Amino acid sequence: MSAQKPTIVLVHGAFADSSSWNGVVDKLQSHGYSVVAASNPLRGLAEDSDYVRQLVASIDGPVVLAGHSYGGSVVSNAALGLDNVKALVFVAAFLPDEGESAVTLAGKFPGSTLGETLRPVPITRPDGSQVADLYIEQSRYHQQFAADVPAETAAIMAATQRPVAEAALAESGSAPAWKHVPSWVLVATEDRNIPAQAQTFMAERAQATMVTVAASHAVSVSRPGEVARLINEAAQAVG
Repeated sequence: MSAQKPTIVLVHGAFADSSSWNGVVDKLQSHGYSVVAASNPLRGLAEDSDYVRQLVASIDGPVVLAGHSYGGSVVSNAALGLDNVKALVFVAAFLPDEGESAVTLAGKFPGSTLGETLRPVPITRPDGSQVADLYIEQSRYHQQFAADVPAETAAIMAATQRPVAEAALAESGSAPAWKHVPSWVLVATEDRNIPAQAQTFMAERAQATMVTVAASHAVSVSRPGEVARLINEAAQAVG
C-alpha cells in the first residue's frame, strides 16, 4: 500500500441510510481519508453485494470496507476476490459463514427484540413478483434501534429509514471474505437487533480484532468517534 491512505467505503444496513454514517465520515475526513458512504439497495444479499463490489472495484488504490448490521453480510460477500480490499470492519454487524443468513444468526442467541417491532409492506417488483418490505414501526424505532440517540434525532431516523426486502435477511451468502481479509469488529453491548453475544461469537469465530462499546445498534450515530477510531486502526494496521 506504500504511503497511500486507503479509501474508506461505508455500507449501511437495514432500517438506515447513508446519513447514518455522517458523524463517522466527518471524523475520518478530518484525518485525511477519502470516504464513500454507499447507498445499499437492501433488495437481496447477492444483488446488494454485487452493487457494492462494482463500486469498490471502481476505486483506485487500497480500500477499507466497513459494514453496519446487515451491511456486514454485504461487505463480506462483496470483498471476495477484490485485491484492493485490505481490511474489513464490522460495526454491530453480521459476519455470516457460508450458508448462514442474518435471520439465523440474529436468532442464534437470545436477546433480539427486532421481530416484534417490524411492519411488513407488500410490494410488487418490476418482474411482477410479490415481496414484502420490512420497516421498524416508527413509534418503536427509538427504543429498538437507537436507544442512546436523542429522541429528536431518532424520530428523523425513523421517518427516513430505508426498508429491507424480507427475503434479503433470509438469504445466505457465499464463502465469506473475512476468512481471507484482516477483520475488525465493534460489538455494541446494548444492541437490541443483534445480541451482543451473537456479535462476539461471530468476531471470535473470525479471529477478528474486537472492541466493545456500550451502545445501541445505532452506534455509528451515537458513538461516531469510537467507530471512526476502529476504522482508522484497521487502516493503519494494513498500511
